[in-house]
Amino acid sequence: MTQFADAVSVTIYNNDLALVRDTKTIKLAKGIQTVEVDNVASKIDATSVLPKFLSNANKIRILEQNFDFDLVNPDKLLSKYIGETIEIERTGEDKRGKLTGKLLATYGGLVVQTENKLVLNPQGEISLSKLPEDLRLKPTLVWLLESETEGNNQFEVSYQTSGISWNADYVLVTNEKDTFSDITGWVTINNNCGATFKDTKLKLVAGDINRVSQDRYAQKRMMAPMMAMEADDTNSSFQEKSFFEYHIYELQRKSTLKDKEIKQIEFISAKNIPVKKVFTYNANLDQKKVKINLEFKNSKENNLGIPLPKGRIRVSKYDSDSIEFIGEDSIDHTAKDEKVSINIGNAFDITGTKSQTNNRTENKTSYQSFSIKIKNSKNTPVEVNVVETLNEWANWEIKEKSSPFTKKDKSTVEFLITVPENTEKEITYTVKYWWK
Repeated sequence: MTQFADAVSVTIYNNDLALVRDTKTIKLAKGIQTVEVDNVASKIDATSVLPKFLSNANKIRILEQNFDFDLVNPDKLLSKYIGETIEIERTGEDKRGKLTGKLLATYGGLVVQTENKLVLNPQGEISLSKLPEDLRLKPTLVWLLESETEGNNQFEVSYQTSGISWNADYVLVTNEKDTFSDITGWVTINNNCGATFKDTKLKLVAGDINRVSQDRYAQKRMMAPMMAMEADDTNSSFQEKSFFEYHIYELQRKSTLKDKEIKQIEFISAKNIPVKKVFTYNANLDQKKVKINLEFKNSKENNLGIPLPKGRIRVSKYDSDSIEFIGEDSIDHTAKDEKVSINIGNAFDITGTKSQTNNRTENKTSYQSFSIKIKNSKNTPVEVNVVETLNEWANWEIKEKSSPFTKKDKSTVEFLITVPENTEKEITYTVKYWWK
């Protein structure tokens, strides 16, 4: 059987899953024969393999499909030679020449039978006459088929494999006033599936795909060795499109995915994105910390406007003549025109405290009063969003308040206040609870 590689495509999902399609031109003869495709992933899900001839498919019948993964290594080679004659060229301190005999056992050490004795654990270089037919150099899919036609035919095989994953990594750099930022997004592909895919058409799927877990089909996972990292930023644009309820990012050129490699490809780059710094104090938590978030809109007007896959985002800030790291967060899949909110950390010079000032109950009605103080030690005024969570199991109404509030849902209210520089500002309110 003669075969020529035509094309390979790899679609990678977020959850340690890839779909590989390999197309080859195969020269068929009439009658029963075998077709082999090697260099398949060693972590293939053998139950997912789908073979297909692209012409005269009704004249070709597949009789059997096998996945051969018994690969060559010294232990397996020797085990295949039990009962066969081997030669050992003695080395080291034992230089008594060549030892020839029948290999009787390999477990716990070699046992070799010569013409007149048994030799245990002989040391030296072992010579074998040939490679056993049932051992493979690479994982191989093998089909037994019967063909009524002959000549060249395109044969496409697709399968799923674990061991390949991808994620998005973002780098955001803000200006000195935290009003505008530049963002770069990188796709990071980790290939540890046991196969190299040369000049492949690459697609990435972003979305939460449901999968069924079946232990009997689980592949044994090996610890990944140290991997090489390759940054790939040449002609690296991705084209995004909707697919079912997910999004596909297709690289507009071919790329090679080497086994045991981490590859990075730039997929977005945008400058001068308007950002807003937001301070939030969660009054329901027993702490003084005020959280800092940077927010921007994923819109075309902000030089973005494409669905952003989930991933880690690192934030830095210009400081005179240098760039300093200020925090990182993870973002979920974010549709276009949605807001991106990045938790940077906690403010050093802004703190909050909450205390209860009154509590009384009358005929299944409770009145609770609170004081929330925000202290600003900065030399500039700040706007702080104070979030308060009320009892969701009761009816409630805020009867008295020192500042206006917004009801966000059935149990959450928010006070937005401006605190002047080097000043403390207090919010007071009384909430009425009643139960029917």
